[in-house]
Amino acid sequence: MQEHIEWLKGEHKKYTDQAQKESSMQVLGYAFKIDDCIKHAESMLEKEKETICNTFSDAQHGAVESRWTAEEYFEEIFNTNKKWDI
Repeated sequence: MQEHIEWLKGEHKKYTDQAQKESSMQVLGYAFKIDDCIKHAESMLEKEKETICNTFSDAQHGAVESRWTAEEYFEEIFNTNKKWDI
């Protein structure tokens, strides 16, 4: 997530610089939207940390079912079909 945020910040700078060069409100609008994306991604960092810490704790306490492979456990914990509650 942190790498994605850094990438978004780079894109934001590109659009901001381009908007200044071209005096383009449309390009500036893209920069504002990217800024919203950055804020959203940063808000998800705490959820990511919580999930990773819980997974580590589960593993330490033997809560990981031995019938699962690491990939199956990952899919259960980080199910991409579920929405994150923020």
